[in-house]
Amino acid sequence: MRAGEAVLRADATGVGRSHWPTVFGSGPKPAAAPFSRLHVQAAIARRDGSSRQAVVHLIWAAADLGGSYAAGRVTDIYFTRVSTKGGPAWTPLPLT
Repeated sequence: MRAGEAVLRADATGVGRSHWPTVFGSGPKPAAAPFSRLHVQAAIARRDGSSRQAVVHLIWAAADLGGSYAAGRVTDIYFTRVSTKGGPAWTPLPLT
């Protein structure tokens, strides 16, 4: 779940996108971070159809560019399991 939260934080705030090149690509960074004051309210991870797929469901709150703070935002981050030298690891899939 921590990786799901990290991907969400990178997507929503722009901070840490370089850690996830397969998710965000190598294109230009956004001019402004879409959200600030991000807080994950709840998270749960589960298998998604096979032992090699998972999804992290996140409910979060943040302030948008206009300063409006809203709770109950929902995001799903999908992962696939890949083999590495250190053993299997979960890798986030590109956001859609």
